[in-house]
Amino acid sequence: MPDLFTPLPLGALTLPNRILMAPLTRARTEHDHIPTALMAEYYSQRASAGLIIAEATMVMEGNSAFWKEPGIYSDAQVEGWKITTKAVHKAGGKIFLQLWHGGRACHPLLNGGAQPVAPSPLKIEGDEVRTPEGKKPYVMPHELTNEEIPNIIEGFRNAAKNAMSAGFDGVEVHGANGYLLDEFLRDGANKRTGPYGGSIENRARLLLEVIEAVSNVFGRVRVGVRISPVNSYNSMIDSDPVAISTWLAKRLNDYDLAYLHLMRADFFQQQSEDVFTPVRENYDGTLIVNMGYTRDEANETIASGKADAVAFGTSFLANPDLPARFKAGAELNEPDPNTFYTPGPDGYIDYPTMG
Repeated sequence: MPDLFTPLPLGALTLPNRILMAPLTRARTEHDHIPTALMAEYYSQRASAGLIIAEATMVMEGNSAFWKEPGIYSDAQVEGWKITTKAVHKAGGKIFLQLWHGGRACHPLLNGGAQPVAPSPLKIEGDEVRTPEGKKPYVMPHELTNEEIPNIIEGFRNAAKNAMSAGFDGVEVHGANGYLLDEFLRDGANKRTGPYGGSIENRARLLLEVIEAVSNVFGRVRVGVRISPVNSYNSMIDSDPVAISTWLAKRLNDYDLAYLHLMRADFFQQQSEDVFTPVRENYDGTLIVNMGYTRDEANETIASGKADAVAFGTSFLANPDLPARFKAGAELNEPDPNTFYTPGPDGYIDYPTMG
């Protein structure tokens, strides 16, 4: 039976193992959201992952939600990312880029005063955003008109073209965690009517249109999609996450994607529905699962056929040699949350390997 170390055919690629690096926002750019050589070192240190899924990356100017996250909409950003892809490939790794629009999680202080956009005029409650002026409450977003939506789709299309130019092996469409595509998908954030609101099919329309646009650039077999049907992060909730999960799992079979990446749980445990089972029962392609897996649970999940690979987040952040540690049964470094989003190398490239 397969385990974490069994090679995995993934679209146009064959991965050397099934221990994937989940996308992790680290806020390490210095100016203009341009990726740096420090980021290249961080990712190349982790090139033993079966696949690195690089962090959420702005597809369009003016939708920053983390202050110093990277972008992929300018020539300078493409050149910056080339340093990372070359370093990862030189180290023998494979890397996808996560394409992302922050939606209502963005803030005017991060975007030259621009109001964030969303499917409906509902702001994120109960949390604050990091800005150059300290933490600030989220603001009321502008409700996108139907006429404005094609520009969003074109932004994802151009970002995919730039990701290809930057040397990425593929891209992941970020449809999770309360950002723009997820906001359209779940009825707790989408109260609109018309072609992009109401039924699940309508609420999923933007996600599917983005997948089509990105796939026309990279080819479907180099495109993945991430969803989080029960994660309440960014004030998200849905009245029937099982129905969304089931509908999407069936519908995405039509796309022959590289993979579907499922976040199985809720960061804040406000929703506890089982979305894993309906996705596995209805999705025929490669399924990657994420959130809170140990080595042993991941091995059992793969061996039993419940999923094809497991993506690890903070454990990969703190253990650049995570596959080797899993193989040896070695102790893992503990991640330091105090340095998750701080500038510079501390808590970024200085976690020790076993050697």
